Amino acid sequence: MQIEQTALEGVVILTPARHQDGRGFFSESWNRDRMAQAGLNYDFVQDNHSMSLTPGTLRGLHFQAPPHAQAKLVRCGRGRLFDVAVDIRRGSSTYGQWVGVDLSFDNGRQLLIPEGFLHGFVTREPETEVIYKCSHGYAPAADGAVHWDSCGIDWGLEGAAPLLSDKDAAAPPLSAFDTPF
Repeated sequence: MQIEQTALEGVVILTPARHQDGRGFFSESWNRDRMAQAGLNYDFVQDNHSMSLTPGTLRGLHFQAPPHAQAKLVRCGRGRLFDVAVDIRRGSSTYGQWVGVDLSFDNGRQLLIPEGFLHGFVTREPETEVIYKCSHGYAPAADGAVHWDSCGIDWGLEGAAPLLSDKDAAAPPLSAFDTPF
């Protein structure tokens, strides 16, 4: 497993090895013991799978507040997406800064996002599937969002409006957000 640090402390790109032959490939996407040896200690308790029909579908920027905060390990099962993490840790020297990574079925990359970060993505291809592990189960009362265009993220939309949920369209901007982290 290749482990690559990003500009935001704790946000890591993981690229599992793919063992290929004439049938296809096998890849170990997570191994708790091996990751713990690398200092990445997470206990994932929930797996989620979403599929977006249309390129330009934007989901985010989401978080769950403590004590239900979630770390996430995000990968692309089919298609291609741009995955983003934004630092919302109070007092962090990188508060409000973001990192984005292209995830695709072809590149096999994964983004590990710790608690204290917003998470969002925009799809680049039709029928893009996103598969992600969470370190805490979904808790509706702890669910929150920040407006997708309030953090200076270059989503690569080239002037096109993204397809949003009502919740994401109504989310407050980062400037009006009081972080629970």
